[in-house]
Amino acid sequence: MIGDVIGKPGRQALEALLPILREERSIDFATANGENLAGGMGLTASTADALLEHGVDVITSGNHIWDKKEIYPSLESSDRILRPLNYGTHGVPGRGWGAYQALDGTDLAVINLQGRTYMQPIESPFTDADRLLEEAGEPLPPVRLVDFHCEITSEKNAMGVHLDGRVSAVVGTHTHVPTADDRILPGGTAYQSDLGMTGPAWSIIGFTPESVLPRFLNGLPTRFEVGDGAVVLNATQIDIDPATGRALAIERIQRVWEG
Repeated sequence: MIGDVIGKPGRQALEALLPILREERSIDFATANGENLAGGMGLTASTADALLEHGVDVITSGNHIWDKKEIYPSLESSDRILRPLNYGTHGVPGRGWGAYQALDGTDLAVINLQGRTYMQPIESPFTDADRLLEEAGEPLPPVRLVDFHCEITSEKNAMGVHLDGRVSAVVGTHTHVPTADDRILPGGTAYQSDLGMTGPAWSIIGFTPESVLPRFLNGLPTRFEVGDGAVVLNATQIDIDPATGRALAIERIQRVWEG
């Protein structure tokens, strides 16, 4: 599971590194959060296709998935691009979860949720997750991966505890900073508060310092610009028992791509 991919530099690093990682580590399935893929904000069909052609099986997202309206038709037509489930269904394009098959033949589900603290006041991700897990027309396969796009670690912690034993993994995205709390919870769910980003290493969460600092120095609004130079890829590998859906191991991965 790969953290927020930032702009062209993040995409190029992923295209170069993911095929290598999949081969080296015998990866059967890969997700990546793509909401910052197109110029740092949003997603387009062409940038989504680039990830899907280079080893990403499913693209998850978050609040920035709506930044470029040209992606809306793709959200409707492609089951490999997800938006957060708890935006609801009425008048909202796309889907918040999907069922897939890994390279080794394992059936699995990917669920995309979004937090509410300091974010849009959408439906509760907790009750929407409960509804999906308990009321789906057919039971979800045992292997269930959750990308929780969320601002604060306490809400992410709460989701991990809430879903422990009912999903295989709960990993956070959105803050672009990897956390060192990767672990397996008592019920067998792998957890990490944030995967971190795949984006320029010399940056402020992926963007040039000169385009971000004015917001902190004098409060002036600025247009964020994606950084350049060496790129850091942050991801987490989770080994899961396909029969039970319980996580067996979790390991953070960090690679630097010089371009």
